[in-house]
Amino acid sequence: MMFQGTAFWNRSGDDAARDETVVRERFWRKCQRVAAKLPFASDLLAAYYCAFDRDTPVHVKGALLAALAYFILPADLIPDFLPGLGYLDDAASLAATLRLVSTHITPAHRDAAEEALERLKSKT
Repeated sequence: MMFQGTAFWNRSGDDAARDETVVRERFWRKCQRVAAKLPFASDLLAAYYCAFDRDTPVHVKGALLAALAYFILPADLIPDFLPGLGYLDDAASLAATLRLVSTHITPAHRDAAEEALERLKSKT
């Protein structure tokens, strides 16, 4: 394979596990702050539950984790602190990813997302 020598293809299981842990921790912190205000919060949470479902194929998990990581990163194309526009790039990234993997997001993921969103809204 042409890219075998690159760092992406040779990542150890420890690196991937650490990345997943970072996404898990930072995702919930950011969701507690902003999820109730985001029109795409339900899709964001469904993507999270799908990404961490044991039955989700690895390539789908990778795509979803990338979209979730983009959401939690402090620096992105449009800074999140800009009113009205800050989460536009995050929504676009998530929408594109969901379109590619939508068949893997189950009603159970959607139900868990709705329950989590209700809990987050009740805390604010």
